Amino acid sequence: MNKIVTLNKNKMFQRAFNRGRQFVSPVLVTYVIKNRNNGKRVGIVTSKKIGKAFRRNRARRVIKEAYRLIWDKIFLGYDVVFVARGKTPFVKMGDVQKEMIKHMNKAGILI
Repeated sequence: MNKIVTLNKNKMFQRAFNRGRQFVSPVLVTYVIKNRNNGKRVGIVTSKKIGKAFRRNRARRVIKEAYRLIWDKIFLGYDVVFVARGKTPFVKMGDVQKEMIKHMNKAGILI
């Protein structure tokens, strides 16, 4: 099993925000953009609008776990950025996973 590669530079996130396709739901916002290499990369954004640190951490954990479960079904060559919304810390991981799958199906990047 390959390691999940994360986006870690601001310019990578800005590229996804400015030129990527955007999919919005009350729980999650997803940006998808084709990358220049042949790997899959993911980024997770939780702003202070979500709440205090424990809520932001919960949102991150829920998003990471939902992504981990569907990671092997995503085509190679895409960067995906997930932005947590206000409801994210309060929903179950299964609900976040359903939204992820819906967004990725719309983007056409699921096997």
